[in-house]
Amino acid sequence: MAKKQKPGKKLLITGGAGFIGSNFVHFIYNKYPNYIIYNLDLLTYAGNARNMDSLKDIQSSKRYFFIKGDICDPKLVDNLFKKHKFDIVINFAAESHVDRSITNDYHFFRTNLSGVHNLIALVRRHSVPRFIQISTDEIYGDVKKGVSREYDPIHPSNPYAASKAAADIVVQSYMRTHKLPLLIIRGSNNYGPFQYPEKLIPLTVTNLLEGKKIPIHGSGKQARHWLHVEDFCRAIDLVMHKGKDFSIYNVAGTENSNINIVTMIAKVLDKDPKKFIFFIKDRPGGDHRYAPDAAKIKRELGWKPKYNIKKHIAGVVSWYLNNEQWWQDIKKKQSFKAYYKKQLRSEY
Repeated sequence: MAKKQKPGKKLLITGGAGFIGSNFVHFIYNKYPNYIIYNLDLLTYAGNARNMDSLKDIQSSKRYFFIKGDICDPKLVDNLFKKHKFDIVINFAAESHVDRSITNDYHFFRTNLSGVHNLIALVRRHSVPRFIQISTDEIYGDVKKGVSREYDPIHPSNPYAASKAAADIVVQSYMRTHKLPLLIIRGSNNYGPFQYPEKLIPLTVTNLLEGKKIPIHGSGKQARHWLHVEDFCRAIDLVMHKGKDFSIYNVAGTENSNINIVTMIAKVLDKDPKKFIFFIKDRPGGDHRYAPDAAKIKRELGWKPKYNIKKHIAGVVSWYLNNEQWWQDIKKKQSFKAYYKKQLRSEY
């Protein structure tokens, strides 16, 4: 007699058509064949439904469902919670580009703060067993020396980081006041497949392939912890299944400067970086260094990164080489071209 398959969990993944969200959809879909995934995404400029095209049997799947919608819409989210009775809600939905937040911060506070408040208020109303807020190391602000631990003071330096920090504070208040089963994960700079090409790594790769110059903010010596998106997905998976309620976890990659990252990519493509790099005005209030400490998730949940950017950047470059149509379609859009020109002129 065939063994009966254990019932799977029902997941609501918000922002699942974006860079990190879509990678997580792939990760969960492939790792847990009995899990049912609902992907809620508004498909703003950085959301791309095509990111799920390569999922096996996606068109006929009975365990993956896409809903176009806004996390700020209380009626929509309320109806989804009523209908599907989710076991876990994971919020990736966010406006995330710092430059855009400086020139137009309204959408950042609407999505990143009001949207999160709407989600957790409805998590409370419907008694959802687990909610995970995907946050960022940028809320700690500039860290000249040492590292940032989960309960260190936060000092966001730009509207994007401020909107994410504000959401973290709201989530923490619901943890304490309402004892909701909420968790926060603060990731460092992710890189990998499906990353929108306004970000440093995909912009560098695609500009080099097109023979275009690469704009670098300030001196390019800003230090970030570079985290492969698959390592981040594995960390979220661990937190989702083993994390303690009311917890905050940092997830960090390998520290390196922006200028070194660009140089590494140029060498992979056999290009002379000096011929392609040009420096533009730094962002107002730009952070020089982020340094999240991932000791807690390593100690409590046994997470370890598999990827090191120095060793694995070539694999990421290969993805963009093998998926030219994906990024070319984005960069051909008039909206992308107009914003890119504005960025080059450092119009803040």
